[in-house]
Amino acid sequence: MPAVFVLLWSTGFIGAKFGLPYAEPLTFLLVRLTLVAAVLALAALVARAPWPRRPAEIGRIALAGLLVHGVYLSGVFIAISKGVSAGVTALIVGLQPLLTATLSGPLLGERVTGRQWAGLLLGLAGVALVVREKLSVTAASLGGMGFAVAALLGITFGTLYQKRHGGSMDLRSGAAIQYAATALVLAVVAPLVETMHIRWTGEFVFALLWLSGVLSIGAIFLLFALIRRGAAAKVASLFHLTPPVTAVVAWAMFDERLGVTALVGMAVVAAGVAMVNRR
Repeated sequence: MPAVFVLLWSTGFIGAKFGLPYAEPLTFLLVRLTLVAAVLALAALVARAPWPRRPAEIGRIALAGLLVHGVYLSGVFIAISKGVSAGVTALIVGLQPLLTATLSGPLLGERVTGRQWAGLLLGLAGVALVVREKLSVTAASLGGMGFAVAALLGITFGTLYQKRHGGSMDLRSGAAIQYAATALVLAVVAPLVETMHIRWTGEFVFALLWLSGVLSIGAIFLLFALIRRGAAAKVASLFHLTPPVTAVVAWAMFDERLGVTALVGMAVVAAGVAMVNRR
């Protein structure tokens, strides 16, 4: 399950590369999340999945979704659209496992061992090696870096909140609520800051369907299942594997350069994640 999650999650940057040239980031996300919410709601109804009844429970489920799907995805998409390089974005978001480990103690009562801290730091160092050649900061991209930081905070607090409050939700109905709540917020915000224009090219449709099915359903379901089963710091450590796998996929699909330093970084990341998850 962790290996499949990492592989699916890593394709998100590839899907964004296909789709963002044809739609503004929030518009793209609005269409994507509306589609996913409709599909999951229909699936939950057909399967007669249980739905939360108490308003407080619905609110907690929706808040976790707004953090994971709304703040994180919007932050990454806007950062990239504003010129922040994929390497810088990956490195900022790569701080998530360390931030999660720092907060999992006071918020969840989980203990992170010295070996796990060393593994998390080693993983971050490996990520830096993988993306080193793509680390570029320009004056134009400085403003977009704030959105990458927002994405980091969204995925960190979203996974911690999901671990604490969303463990018992049905993945079908609960995810439908999360995506619908996020889509409602985007439906209000997107028209205020974007033109809402979409060019319905083949590449855009492919990216939309891929990100909707593979990422928003497949990868997210696996993430929430992993959160239920494991400690937050261990699950978060898997995000360190995303940049290396993304680099391999980009090399295979787009013939992007994969140098010796990146290969060394991949080995370092793997060693760090293994240290975190070793029993």
